[in-house]
Amino acid sequence: MDTKELIKKVRKIEIRTRGLSKHIFSGEYHSAFKGRGIAFSEVREYNFGDDIRSIDWNVTARLNHPFIKVFDEERELTVIILVDLSNSGMFGTKNQFKKELIVEICSVLAFSAMLNNDKVGVVFFTNKIEKFIPPKKGKSHILRIIHELINFEPQEQRTDLTEPLRFLFNAIKKRSIVFILSDFLANDFAEPLKITNKKHDTVAIQIYDQREGELPDIGLLYAQDSETGKSSLIDTSRKAVRNQYRNWWFDRQQYLNTTFKKCNVDVIKIKTDEPYVAPLMNFFKKRGSRR
Repeated sequence: MDTKELIKKVRKIEIRTRGLSKHIFSGEYHSAFKGRGIAFSEVREYNFGDDIRSIDWNVTARLNHPFIKVFDEERELTVIILVDLSNSGMFGTKNQFKKELIVEICSVLAFSAMLNNDKVGVVFFTNKIEKFIPPKKGKSHILRIIHELINFEPQEQRTDLTEPLRFLFNAIKKRSIVFILSDFLANDFAEPLKITNKKHDTVAIQIYDQREGELPDIGLLYAQDSETGKSSLIDTSRKAVRNQYRNWWFDRQQYLNTTFKKCNVDVIKIKTDEPYVAPLMNFFKKRGSRR
């Protein structure tokens, strides 16, 4: 992709996702992810109905009149987005590839955080850490993230969630909001996910395509695993074959649902052929109502 085309694509994503973040997600994001503590702001005179537990007894004694402490919520948060760039993201049968949807959702989350004056960092991963952009504030930083998302070429092809979760645990000391954007075509990540969620507020966003759960009846189908390179010929006209594939997908989803539940991690499921606004809004509203 040449520089002119890349800039055009970055600008297009910025216009779309920043608008969504500003007009749709900003308030919901704020409600869902409030600051983790409170900071002292000032003292003021006690008014009838104020909580007596907030009285500043030292100031009250000096001035011989009741004063209370006023606290403000610590609003600033750090948001870390783990982005799966494995080859399985280059799949999509309708509107777009999974990777294209991941790029757009990552941009929406980043701009939503920016509008709330939060720091944003990203970790690109496959079966290793491909790139780490440390948390910072500002529009130029968000545009850099989008630029990298579009243009970055990973070295590896497979998916491994264990490595990025361990990296995150060691690299980010302050409690943060963590979004994991992936199709979660990986195994044995329950323990590091559980450990990560104890330290950080972790949310899984599963991106998938409808054809990953159901084979069409189109006769012989040549298929290749994008991560391993293995290929096979599948007779989709056989009902037993289609059922076997459907059962595999169902078992896979059950495994993921069980894993997320055991780890106490919220999950958002988004399909490539459906708008992502509603699932994100529903999640933010649900989280906000629990706080």
